[in-house]
Amino acid sequence: MKLSAETLLKQIASFKRKTFTPQVLMKKLGASPKEKKALTELLHQLESQGKIFAMKSGGYGYSKAFGYQLGEMVRVNATYGFARPEEAEEDVFIPGRLMMGALAGDTVLLKEKPGRGNLKEAEVIAVVSRSERKLSGNVIEENGRLFVEPDGDMHLPLSVAPHKEGGARPGDKVLFRIAHYGKSHFAHRVEILRVFGQADSAANCAEAVLASHDVSRTFPEEVARQAREIGEAGIHPKELEHRRDLRDMPIFTIDGADTKDIDDAVSVEERPDGWRLGVHIADVSYYVTPKSPLDEEAYERGTSIYFADSVIPMLPPELSNGICSLNPGEDRLAFSCFIDISPEGEMTGYELAKTVIRSRVKGVYQELNDYLDGRPGEGFEEKYREVLPELGPMVRLYHLLRQRHFDRGAINLESTESKIIVGPDGRAVDIKKRVQGETEQMIEEFMLMANQAVATFAIEKELPFVFRVHEYPPEQKVTALKETLTALNIDNRNVKLKSEPAVLAGILESVKGTQKEQVVNALILRSMAKARYDSQNLGHYGLVLKNYCHFTSPIRRYADLAIHRILSAFLAGSPLEKIQKRFGRFAADAAAQASQRELVAVEIERDCEDCYKAEYMSRFIGYSYDGVISGAANQGLYVELENSVEGLVAASRLPDGMEYDGAVSFANGPDHLTVGQPLRVKVLSCNIPMGHVDFDIAYSD
Repeated sequence: MKLSAETLLKQIASFKRKTFTPQVLMKKLGASPKEKKALTELLHQLESQGKIFAMKSGGYGYSKAFGYQLGEMVRVNATYGFARPEEAEEDVFIPGRLMMGALAGDTVLLKEKPGRGNLKEAEVIAVVSRSERKLSGNVIEENGRLFVEPDGDMHLPLSVAPHKEGGARPGDKVLFRIAHYGKSHFAHRVEILRVFGQADSAANCAEAVLASHDVSRTFPEEVARQAREIGEAGIHPKELEHRRDLRDMPIFTIDGADTKDIDDAVSVEERPDGWRLGVHIADVSYYVTPKSPLDEEAYERGTSIYFADSVIPMLPPELSNGICSLNPGEDRLAFSCFIDISPEGEMTGYELAKTVIRSRVKGVYQELNDYLDGRPGEGFEEKYREVLPELGPMVRLYHLLRQRHFDRGAINLESTESKIIVGPDGRAVDIKKRVQGETEQMIEEFMLMANQAVATFAIEKELPFVFRVHEYPPEQKVTALKETLTALNIDNRNVKLKSEPAVLAGILESVKGTQKEQVVNALILRSMAKARYDSQNLGHYGLVLKNYCHFTSPIRRYADLAIHRILSAFLAGSPLEKIQKRFGRFAADAAAQASQRELVAVEIERDCEDCYKAEYMSRFIGYSYDGVISGAANQGLYVELENSVEGLVAASRLPDGMEYDGAVSFANGPDHLTVGQPLRVKVLSCNIPMGHVDFDIAYSD
């Protein structure tokens, strides 16, 4: 008998009965006793895939015949959980007694059950595979025993196994793993792997978040050694012979004051027939070669991670802050993209070239914004002397590109970002909302042009590539957006499943300057599909661009580094057929890996910043602040303060008789509290380990 798991499953599917035993299966297949071991291994393989399941009465059941489906546990607490079935957009509710001890991240086999109202319900038939990931949490003590309360989507205490405490004490933030899985959550036992210190420190919580995602601040010795050698070697003189020399051009960078990993520099030449925009990007692919230790580490990391005062770089500092960074006054290898732009702002041509540049100055956003506002700081003209003549043409080009950006129907969405200031003791001492000034937007527009030009070049040359794609909003999110806009009395008649971006841009414009602007911005942002990387060009919905990629940040993003490598091979004269063979699979793998690592980075950044925000607000328990109601849910109202901190006013703390309308309000007759309304709140409590802030309504100060 020679069977694969696939062919065995086809045999099982052909049986009239939905259940079977190994003995019956062997008989039907005509297998000999010698083949029992091989058959048993195939059955275990199918069970690990959820194709079949072990029955309590013995034997197996064919999952598909029973209507069971695979899913992932996404949220768990002591009395219930939620799972996300495969190929489903909606989570299903699972009562605690029917979870079989499944934890968030586990793959489970689900059986749908009659739900309650509109809530879909299911039970766990089997835990197909455990996530096995390390977790972070807080140590508590109950009746003399230690437990760990996990962070994230598991809200239940897990018992620490005897002699597995790792020196942890109540109140510590720890890293742990499940050492023993029981039949229920309360039968699981955990082993503490690492103690970070007291959980009321955001810095300790951030370290635990990084560790739970296997993200390290340091690099393996082999990687660090290679980076040191590259940094010490500098630029080989012979390399300059093969590059276009742009060191005499007035090229310069514009970044935040504290930026150390400088990816991009710009130049602008105003001509009678328009402009020639130069976007000059650090040539990281020259230093990070395929399959090298540096490359493999960068691929695994996928992206740099930024939060509070921390940077976890994709590349070691010798590269990210050193030989690759476009530091002022230093020769640097670059990958330049020149874009020709008509007086109407249309891209009429482009050129890619390997170059050597020397940035004239490290421009700073705030300094240039102050200058454009007519209030230059002391010493401004001396610092920017070599590039002052470039600023006028740059600003004129920016205004033109910005206008075209909105003329094509792009959505002017603003995401709330915070700048968390950390003191010498490692604790958050201030939080400010990041505000984009004119020069931030100018550089963004220039980078958009370069990314568009490079993607168009790749399509024209039929190169395997990594595109940045953004698809139409998914149906479920469009439906939710329409319902919420209706509840807010905002005209949504033109919002359909495949609405063009201009429709959503028009809705945002209709509430501009009103109380609803901030909330509608957030609603539309949440309705969007997630942008991701793909080896197929699917266009970018939000930017209203047919061709788009990420070319401009190879120090920070592997996707950019990947396309630099492909483009470099093409510019070096490698035949197209060879490039397609060499990079076809690489482009697809790099796109998938970069997308996955981006999601992890976003989760880490959000979780860490939430801890710092809670830490900062913990200094102001009892203080009152003006905020805006940013969301409504069964649990209460979410309120966002001016500094970007969001907290919850629990439903139990709202005025008597107020009930949730299922969309945007809590109301009692004519009295209502609705998203978009201003609301003064008092800081009630802060849970630093969980990153939660609780408010109460401030009826009087």
